Amino acid sequence: MDKKWFGILLLILLAGIAAVNIIKDRKEITEIENPGIEVADQEAESSTAAGIGLGDLPPDFSLQTLDGKKVSLSDYRGKKVILNFWATWCPPCKAEMPHMQSFYEKEAEKSGAEILAVNLTSKDNGQATVADFVKQYDLTFPVLLDEEGAVGEKYQVSIIPTTYFLNTDGTVHQVVKGPMDEEMMRGLVDEME
Repeated sequence: MDKKWFGILLLILLAGIAAVNIIKDRKEITEIENPGIEVADQEAESSTAAGIGLGDLPPDFSLQTLDGKKVSLSDYRGKKVILNFWATWCPPCKAEMPHMQSFYEKEAEKSGAEILAVNLTSKDNGQATVADFVKQYDLTFPVLLDEEGAVGEKYQVSIIPTTYFLNTDGTVHQVVKGPMDEEMMRGLVDEME
């Protein structure tokens, strides 16, 4: 076979491999960036990979805040809880944070809801980066540090942000995989018991 034809065949093969990778990457980006694309509201989709389904009591955990205070999920039993998993490098998380802060300032007290934002610190750039992020976005709700990655693993967080909406009895009301806006949070909290 002539070198010219060999070169052409090699280029075609490489172009095919590149096309497959581009299509795969676009699918993953769409899953991450499309707001609310995966809201677990159908019975067939009601459980997450961790086996935590709608109506289930998710596992309790204790983590520290940036200022060293220990916080447990069970401390919030009796309140509606927005349990958000995020990272500082995540563009959809960055887009979502101002909405979460606005909801927290305007709606949290009157709706009886609390926000617990669990930073996946083991997959992030360290406490200093998280502290800078919190300061930059003027976040006033509790930011918890999952430094060992155990909580993210328990909840099988594979898409960030991922948010669990927990009823006052601690059970899962809804799971949202992808970013939310203030209106979406308000609507889901209003549905909760």
